[in-house]
Amino acid sequence: MESLQTLLAARIREGSGEALFEIGIEEDGAPMNLTDPEYQTALATVRTAASAIGAEVAIMYEKTSGASPAAPTSAAVEGKEKAAATAPTIAEPVNDNDQTAFKTSYLMIRKKPKSVEELLELRVAVVGNVSTLLGVLTKGVLDDGRGKARVNLFRHKHEIDSGRTSSVGMEILGFDAKSQPVPTMSHGRNAPWDEICAKAAKVLSFIDLAGHERYLKTTVFGMTGCAPDFVMLMIGSNAGIIGMTKEHLGLSLALGVPVLVVITKIDMCPPNVLENTVNQLTKILKSAGCRKIPMFVKSPEDVVVTAGNFVSERICPIFQVSNVTGEGLDLLKNFLNVLPISQKYNKDQPVEYQITDTFSVPFVGTVVSGVVMNGIVHAGDQLYLGPDGNGAFQMVTVKSIQRKRLNVPLACAGQSASFGLKKVRRSTIRKGMVMLDKETTPVPRGCREFEAEILVLYHSTTIGHKYQAMLHCGAVRQTARVLAMDKADQILRTGDRATVRFQFLQPAYLKVGARLIFREGRTKGIGKVSKIVA
Repeated sequence: MESLQTLLAARIREGSGEALFEIGIEEDGAPMNLTDPEYQTALATVRTAASAIGAEVAIMYEKTSGASPAAPTSAAVEGKEKAAATAPTIAEPVNDNDQTAFKTSYLMIRKKPKSVEELLELRVAVVGNVSTLLGVLTKGVLDDGRGKARVNLFRHKHEIDSGRTSSVGMEILGFDAKSQPVPTMSHGRNAPWDEICAKAAKVLSFIDLAGHERYLKTTVFGMTGCAPDFVMLMIGSNAGIIGMTKEHLGLSLALGVPVLVVITKIDMCPPNVLENTVNQLTKILKSAGCRKIPMFVKSPEDVVVTAGNFVSERICPIFQVSNVTGEGLDLLKNFLNVLPISQKYNKDQPVEYQITDTFSVPFVGTVVSGVVMNGIVHAGDQLYLGPDGNGAFQMVTVKSIQRKRLNVPLACAGQSASFGLKKVRRSTIRKGMVMLDKETTPVPRGCREFEAEILVLYHSTTIGHKYQAMLHCGAVRQTARVLAMDKADQILRTGDRATVRFQFLQPAYLKVGARLIFREGRTKGIGKVSKIVA
């Protein structure tokens, strides 16, 4: 029992608070052939061990199969692997004709958080032309077919009038330690975030990004600045793969963020149109530019297996849902529940906090929101804030910290949080600034010029000296000008790679190795910062 408790504690620590555990399967993948009494005993043992370390157990998928067949040959295994790579589903046929029944299951073991600061958090960027699904997931109500569910998500009057998201919105979906969704309605009204977080052990923060081409700048900023763990790409089955869908998929691939695809409106879409949309999507995902393996999730087993391999492999899960009838929503919710954290953050590094938004709150003062990229910030800590217009940093004091609208004493690496700052004017702060550890030596400075290794994805003519484009790097979003490049003719065209020296109009904080995206109209390019010049 002690050995099992130690194993579970290590797996939960590795998974940042949760772990997917298999019963009835050996470590090498061979079946253990557990009969029903043996399986029930094993399940009870795991529940006891989990309870001893303050965790809850939920059965995500249970499978009954016949007697284990003879070991397959290596050629058969290789053929099966090739078939699995191209097959749309993962489910295996269950042999019900065998007299002996063996049981296996996948369990979600999740630690009960003692306080809000221990809450497990995943950030999911939602892109595409459909916001209704987000309203259905986070508000717990089905749509009426006329967009009723999405109205709750809009922040501005012009968004309600036009039906288009134009700003970066935030919604949350909570799961408790037993993997049940936390109710989002309380006494006939939307439950406030503090109520949801008080009952939840895991919270998914949906970053609702604009889908329309007019607001692409906002979408790119949300994808780079908010540090999403995953991207949920929405496709209307009746509209098919439109230009902006390819744009959003390309952004995700350029930033190296795992993508899951949700095809909506399947209740109103003719079968032949839906089939065309699916075929088109599959073709794009398998193309040389994407090199993804499409997996159509149609059963609870598909959910568990796909979620386990989602981060480490080139798998792209595809869900087909209806916001009106609710078809496919349970599979999507279960998938979001078992999704592991993909990015690894270091709490032991010096503090680095990226500012993505600023507010002026009555009786509080200036408040900044963003993501803690490294380290741990406590209320009362002193941090460097900058760079200002001259590239300098000033020392500020964090007087309060909020997470999901709840006051907390600290914020750790990987968490999104808001800081109340003491004696700082909001007019002196802009998006893209950072807050750094006060022990940082030498004193940090903003940079105006830097070198980056870039790839021009598309440009209609040529890029040369003094060319200007909007550059996104983390939370930094501003115009940069080309000063020089390592090409003999000093000209770049579509598909060219080069080391280019850029100059910002205002100083910004960059780190060597950071990914960047630059765009201007339909021009697109990606790159990586290689050197800070001045």
